[in-house]
Amino acid sequence: MSFTHVMDRVAQGFEGLGAAILVFGFVLAVVLAWRSWRRTGRAGEGYQVLRECFGGTLLLALEVLVAADLIRTVAVAPTLENVAVLGVIVLIRTFLSFSLEIEIEGVAPWRRALTSGTAATRRAVRRAGTHADPPSA
Repeated sequence: MSFTHVMDRVAQGFEGLGAAILVFGFVLAVVLAWRSWRRTGRAGEGYQVLRECFGGTLLLALEVLVAADLIRTVAVAPTLENVAVLGVIVLIRTFLSFSLEIEIEGVAPWRRALTSGTAATRRAVRRAGTHADPPSA
């Protein structure tokens, strides 16, 4: 097995992990939203929990998928064209991350205290009325 082949498998593993994070995070967000809606009787509260929890999940998954792209580009096929494509992908995903953070938090990232996607997920868990932290994805 060559180094390139191993790194391609590692990149595929990161892509699979990113997809698993999305699926697990979506299921967790739906469960927490349902619990919040049942506890409060307000659909709006459940919707807010769903947005916060799944938004945090999307942020984490985007970062894992960027790591997969970095590994694939740098270790597997480091051509100038692939590096340019990676740059565009990272710019798009960075824009999506900033947009999601602004949507979740309601304020630009540089205008608030340090908060991560994990913090948004924890807030969603608290809003859903649970006392335990969500399992790490």
